[in-house]
This record gives sequence, structure tokens and C-alpha cells, in this order.
Amino acid sequence: MSTHVIVLLVIMAILLATTVGLYFLGKRMEKRQDEQRAQVEANARSVSLLIIDKKRLKLKDAGMPEAVVAAAPWYTRRAKLPIVKVKAGPQILNLICAEEIFDAIPLKKEVKATVSGLYLTGVRGLHGRLNTEPVKKGWRAKLADRLNKMRGQAR
Repeated sequence: MSTHVIVLLVIMAILLATTVGLYFLGKRMEKRQDEQRAQVEANARSVSLLIIDKKRLKLKDAGMPEAVVAAAPWYTRRAKLPIVKVKAGPQILNLICAEEIFDAIPLKKEVKATVSGLYLTGVRGLHGRLNTEPVKKGWRAKLADRLNKMRGQAR
């Protein structure tokens, strides 16, 4: 066999092994995430909170306890997390918010929230519905919407 064929076979074998390895790693991580989600839901409780502020901050800058910062993996310490500053009774707390609900949280309003430890996992309006303003789209999102509309009309 020629050298080119051998090189291509080795590259294909490496790619196949990498793909199989990533598949099994993904399955294991998915199982771990399901266990963690079940644990968070088991510890969840409803609390009335006053939302003071919400920002995306690094874990160090968010004012989290040292034990939380030390227990966090290295990639979480570097990433900016959705942090919500709330008042629960007389205490002012910083909570890590779920990414899905971060945009729906109103500022300077009292809400009924689902809290599990330091995690804010759900928000409902305390006095009626949440009046959240629509998020302003950037030029890239507007362009993608226009393209989708054009594709829909052409079909």
C-alpha cells in the first residue's frame, strides 16, 4: 500500500475512536446531569423574593461564599454566570440563576420563586403576571429573522 493510503487509514481510525469516545462521554455526562437535576428538584422550595438586580458575573466577582468558589470547577470559575441579587426577608442574597429564566426575571419586583440552595430555578409573578419587556434583538438576529421569512415565503 502507498503511504497516502496508510496515512488516510490512520486518520480515519483516530477520528472513529474520537467519535466513539465522545459518544460514551456524552452519555455519562447526560446521566450525571439528570441525577443533579433530580437532586435540585428534590431540594426546591417556593420563596417570596424581591429582585434587586441581575447581571452576568464571574463567580469570584459575584460575592459568593469562599466554599462555593473553591468547590466550583475551573471552567465555571472563568465563565460568566447569570447572578440575581435578591432580598428574601431581611437578608440580601446572591443566587445563581438558571439560564432559561434569566431574561424573564423582572427587576425591582416581588416574585414567587423556586429556590434550591443557591440556585434560582423558577419564577412566577406574585401579584399577577410578569410584565417582561421583549428583549431587543441585535442586527444579526434581525437578519436571521428576515432570511427565515424570505425562505418561508419562497416555499
